[in-house]
Amino acid sequence: MIFKKITSNTPSKRNLIQLKNFNNLINSPLLKTKFFYKSKKSGRNNQGKITISHKGKGHKRRYRKIDFTRIEQSTNIVLSVEYDPNRTSFISSLYNLKDQTFKYILTPKNLKPGNLVKSGPYIHEYKIGYSLPLQNIPIGSMVHNVSTKINAVGKINRAAGTYAKIIKKELNYAILELNSGKLKKLPIKCFATIGIVSNNYNFLKTVGKAGRTRWLNKRPTVRGVAMNPVDHPNGGGEGKKSGRKLSPWGK
Repeated sequence: MIFKKITSNTPSKRNLIQLKNFNNLINSPLLKTKFFYKSKKSGRNNQGKITISHKGKGHKRRYRKIDFTRIEQSTNIVLSVEYDPNRTSFISSLYNLKDQTFKYILTPKNLKPGNLVKSGPYIHEYKIGYSLPLQNIPIGSMVHNVSTKINAVGKINRAAGTYAKIIKKELNYAILELNSGKLKKLPIKCFATIGIVSNNYNFLKTVGKAGRTRWLNKRPTVRGVAMNPVDHPNGGGEGKKSGRKLSPWGK
């Protein structure tokens, strides 16, 4: 059973769905040198004017520095699997056996503390969490954290439960199928991590109440159709209407 048992003793809990925690999941960060406090601007610029709508309040977060590149030749051991408030997936702390250094990476599904993960251009093993070029990964494999340029930061498939599938390899390019069904053509020397991103049932969770969205730094959104003509181009009219699909500035 992946769901928490919730007693619906209040209206906000009646339709609430939450997931059970991963067995080895840690809520407090293990690597104290790999995070820093990030102050919220609540969507305001240096003059105090709102430039991004529907932001404000929200719980304080500490940003974890995560290695999205992983192109150097290394062997690491997984120390922990941790919760990260800045993303939907879990993160793992690694210890490099040779350099004696620590870092965070995105956690693939089924990666556990004590496992070994390797990275580098000369790796020819195919295990969960290994980071290697697309040319060394067999066709049909599921990968995540895929870079779009050679020796660049991985940008594709980093959210919880996402993955890309290698469907074809050519001399200089590889073709990947993304979750959306879109085909992506990338240089064959781009790096990718084997496996599906962890926390794949994250999409089943519900918010449950308006207060929880305020914890997540989101302010209420009022429809333009519900306003007066002086407040929004879609406002006014007798009774309810569908609106003209304009922005607040008439675009």
